Amino acid sequence: MGKKVIQGKKAGFAKVVKNKAYFKRFQTKFRRRREGKTDYRARKRLICQDKNKYGSPKYRLVVRFSNKYCICQIVYAQIDGDKVLAAASSAELPRYGLTNGLKNYAAAYCTGLLVARRLLNKLKMDETYKSVEEVTGEVNSVKDNYGKTFFVQDLDDDKRPFRCLLDVGIKNTTTGNRVFGAMKGASDGGLDIPHSEKRFPGYDKSEKSYDAEVHRDRIMGLHVKEYMEYLQEEDDALYKKLFAGYIDAGIGPDDIEELYEKVHEAINEDPAREEKAAFTDFDKKFKKTAKLTYDERKARVAAKLEAEEDDE
Repeated sequence: MGKKVIQGKKAGFAKVVKNKAYFKRFQTKFRRRREGKTDYRARKRLICQDKNKYGSPKYRLVVRFSNKYCICQIVYAQIDGDKVLAAASSAELPRYGLTNGLKNYAAAYCTGLLVARRLLNKLKMDETYKSVEEVTGEVNSVKDNYGKTFFVQDLDDDKRPFRCLLDVGIKNTTTGNRVFGAMKGASDGGLDIPHSEKRFPGYDKSEKSYDAEVHRDRIMGLHVKEYMEYLQEEDDALYKKLFAGYIDAGIGPDDIEELYEKVHEAINEDPAREEKAAFTDFDKKFKKTAKLTYDERKARVAAKLEAEEDDE
């Protein structure tokens, strides 16, 4: 380790900052903190439960984006690691009719809706807590007798709404971010997730007003429709390049809203994960090379030495 030296005002004076005492007290940060993957300060507040809850876990809606897909999981923490209760990916959306744009705001909403319906189906709560009949973009909330706010009304004395908290990871929570699209989809799907309208598209910070219609248009992909129409008029070649997948699927600007409506309906009808067929195409003729015995290895070495002597 090198020493960091700070020069003082007087000539010839130097103070050693990173000295032996500093390094004796140095504590290495967690690996995922060093890699910039986990915000442990936020994680602690998301998973630490009140002591009077007696081992009841805090559930999290974990939303992450890869280069191609949106991934949503319902997770709870245990001492030996996180456990996943349900998961959904936008890679599954082609099964429901959405084959293009699997990472945009509308696709994030569909993925959140899918994981919500899948979880409630798994817990046998899907008949009690159903998804919204029509997408409006509004934030609906109710209060119980104790003044606690719920975003899904309590409809069963035995089974209260499934409450979870949004986990955005290290994502910047800017207004209109796609993680809030996934959260809105999960909320509309029947999960009780505490939130407000302040980070949804359509919220004006200066006027402190919220236009739900703007948010609804984003959920239904109308921003994609507007861009398609713009490119058709301004640059048809670029339109054919950027929306080649839509063109191949026979989807035009006027079909976008109807497409997402059908996707939402299909998710509500059958949110269960598709069963994968067992892999049976094995090459039965293949045989692993047998390990050489001690005598065979010895003979092999002797043959190599003899070959080297002949070359010389």
